[in-house]
Amino acid sequence: MAAGSNVPKKKAPRNRTLELDRAEIKRLRSKLLPGKKAGKNTHNRVICGDAFDVLPKLANGRFDLLFADPPYNLTKAFGKETFRTRTSDEYEAWLDSWLSLCLPLLKSTASIYICGDWRSSSAIQRVGSKHFKLQNRITWEREKGRGAKQNWKNTAEDIWFFTVSDEFTFNLDAVKVRRKVLAPYKENGKPKDWEAGENGNYRDTHPSNIWTDVSVPFWSMPENTDHPTQKPEKLLAKIILASTSVGDLILDPFAGTGTTAVAAKKLGRDFVAIESDEQYCLLAKKRLEIAKIDSSIQGFDGEVFWERNSKK
Repeated sequence: MAAGSNVPKKKAPRNRTLELDRAEIKRLRSKLLPGKKAGKNTHNRVICGDAFDVLPKLANGRFDLLFADPPYNLTKAFGKETFRTRTSDEYEAWLDSWLSLCLPLLKSTASIYICGDWRSSSAIQRVGSKHFKLQNRITWEREKGRGAKQNWKNTAEDIWFFTVSDEFTFNLDAVKVRRKVLAPYKENGKPKDWEAGENGNYRDTHPSNIWTDVSVPFWSMPENTDHPTQKPEKLLAKIILASTSVGDLILDPFAGTGTTAVAAKKLGRDFVAIESDEQYCLLAKKRLEIAKIDSSIQGFDGEVFWERNSKK
């Protein structure tokens, strides 16, 4: 294509990044719930509005899980909005301002997961610990990323795990990871703690707080969108299966293109998704429609999480 041409760039044959045409925008826009109309009847709705305006309108004590992927403390554009870097104290105060609004919405048995990077993690720990009981910090490997000439390549992010009380859901068996057994050990001629299969030997292992089996969405994956910090469906599936039961209600105040909502729908949970950017809301609605037809989650098959690149 010649420089300066207005002809749209043709996608590569295997590029499955989700996009919206004019007809879809018009149709899906009518299905969004405007933030100003948000109220008690918000189950399984994508609410297009600012979290600070919408959260006070939601009914108290309903949610079993809060998953929050807020802007990290760096300047970054999200659709038409830009979050700008602030001082550590200012960022901590900003975290506290929306987390305080979520507090009355949660059940006494609810779990809370908040995403961050190395810049924002300490603030998340301090603010979250002020309101909730700190249970753990998950670190997951983002295998994508650019190298740095004078620093270590940044390929990890954190998810802080809190609970409202000492009574909470954790479904251990639902989130075990199936890994290949490289040195199978037998006892009395029989496999010990592993199973033999047609494609190799596997063991279902207890999940740790280091996740190396999650792939960041990229252009050839059907869940991929143009959101700059989209979380993988597999990552949300782990959290949802561990910390909720079928029919539970999940809150996502920074929904982006709807990964939490999509994973919830695929796994039989309910959701309330809040997002301020209309384009991202529309992509979330499109993904939810696709989820009605295809409930698969890459890397999660046969009710088992597989280590990266070992299946699907």
